[in-house]
Amino acid sequence: MTNSGGAEALNLVLYIMIGVFFILLIALAFVVVNMQLKKKTENDEKSKKEGNTPIVPKSKTKNFTINSIFDFMEFDKIEDNMIIQKNGTRYVMVVECQGINYDLMSQEEKVAVEEGFIQFLNTLAYPIQLYVQTRKINLENSLNSYKAEVDKIEREYSRARTRYQAIASNPDSTDEQKKQALYAFTKQKNLYEYGKDIIYTTERMSLNKNILNKKYYVIIPYYPDEIGDYSKDEIRDRAFQELYTRAQSIISTLSVSSVVGRVLSSTELVDLLYVAYNREDSETYGVDKAIKAGYDELYSTGQDFMEKKIKILNDQINQEALSLAASKVDEVRSEKQKEYERTVETKDDIINNLAQLIINENQSMLGRDVAERAKEKIRKEQKQNVQ
Repeated sequence: MTNSGGAEALNLVLYIMIGVFFILLIALAFVVVNMQLKKKTENDEKSKKEGNTPIVPKSKTKNFTINSIFDFMEFDKIEDNMIIQKNGTRYVMVVECQGINYDLMSQEEKVAVEEGFIQFLNTLAYPIQLYVQTRKINLENSLNSYKAEVDKIEREYSRARTRYQAIASNPDSTDEQKKQALYAFTKQKNLYEYGKDIIYTTERMSLNKNILNKKYYVIIPYYPDEIGDYSKDEIRDRAFQELYTRAQSIISTLSVSSVVGRVLSSTELVDLLYVAYNREDSETYGVDKAIKAGYDELYSTGQDFMEKKIKILNDQINQEALSLAASKVDEVRSEKQKEYERTVETKDDIINNLAQLIINENQSMLGRDVAERAKEKIRKEQKQNVQ
């Protein structure tokens, strides 16, 4: 019993000591926190008195800066067939190259192309960049040109049909005339139907968004610090001369490899950059459409109503005049054909009469008896032919 009571007393003392230890730890933590808060308060008051703004941790701040869109686009402007960059410290000219079908060449042609390209690389005395741009093929221009040609064919087809109907309904028309008119009409009809089929096929192809085309460019840079201190106009003129000389040298050297090149104009440079920055929208609304839409004009005007009516009337007059001219030409041809047929029918009579007239004129030389007998034979043969 004595040992058991001693153990319980020791345990009680141990629990009390542990409790006191935890109380001391809590008190110490409380004192440390109070000291930190007091120190922070003193620092804030001191900063306010000195006019300083309390420092906020970087992890809790969000800095937003407004940059110019031109900083993102990395070019200043396009002028004189050049792209001007970095406040005029870099000028760029672009040469577009027409690709060649290397795989279809013979071995000798391939070797010649490779040697020509090696020569092109060896002659470079300045840095260049090769750029390949993949574009979706826009068939709208092709469709417009096809439709314009088909409209012309349709007008020829209408005239051929009118001409054939006039000849076919004319009882005086010969079989040869009808045959030629039918041939011309059939030819124009087949051509018109073939043109319409091309337009239909091209429109179906335009629905496919996966038709792509690759364009190849050589980027030629120039840095004005190469020429020293000059005015901006002098630097721009010198840059253009130097870039144009380099571009022509590259075009001439690439021609050895059968690669045809040309310098892009300012408008084409705008289109190149527009496609580079707007790959998805460039097909829907390209630079050419923007220029035609008059994006740089201050205002737009519509065509006068009476001018439209006059244009429609003039087109109608021209169409009717063409139809009238074609019908009159057909009538004149028919009259000439009739005259020819009458001449064919009376050919023998004309010959006999002319022969008798020749005999009468030469009767004194031939003799009266010979002349009369000759004319009598002519009359007999003429009667026999009639019978």
